[in-house]
Amino acid sequence: MLRGSKVGLRARHEDDIPVLRSELYDDVVNSSRAESGPWRPVTPGYQDPRLVVDDEEQQRAQFSVVELEGGTLVGTTVLWGIDTHNRSAHIGLGLLPSFRGKGYGTDVVAVLCHYAFVVRGLQRLQIETLSDNTAMLRSAERNGFVREGVLRSSAWVLGEFVDEVVLGLLAQDWKRDSQVQAAVRTQG
Repeated sequence: MLRGSKVGLRARHEDDIPVLRSELYDDVVNSSRAESGPWRPVTPGYQDPRLVVDDEEQQRAQFSVVELEGGTLVGTTVLWGIDTHNRSAHIGLGLLPSFRGKGYGTDVVAVLCHYAFVVRGLQRLQIETLSDNTAMLRSAERNGFVREGVLRSSAWVLGEFVDEVVLGLLAQDWKRDSQVQAAVRTQG
């Protein structure tokens, strides 16, 4: 497990899937804002690639996010579009509604930065998020991400076009969080 100051990132467990599906992906509004395609109902038992981890897939590293104290499932996160030639990837995360606004997102981004830059040896991370997603923008910027641009009216969300913000972080600009470093080191 990778540990931050509040959360741990661990492998997806089978019993995480129904919780993530019902609290994140069955919610039409949340799913429409988080996904790049339209929401659609999913049949129970469907092996949804957003939730079911394919251990052979090399361009995605998916994690369940849990509270360090107690191990309660908090959400999901992914390093996606991993490009080993250009040494870059994208970050995505989703927190269960009852865990939003408590600083978990900032900690998740910090742990993913450590994983990407230290464990995977990547050079660049990128986040794309809706321009009104202040929680994600704040979590990214607190971890050193810089706004690189706005994609005007690029996302169709619930009947309207919305701007997306592109943020980037280079390995040499990343400021390692000492708590994350200490926690990850102790997991040896």
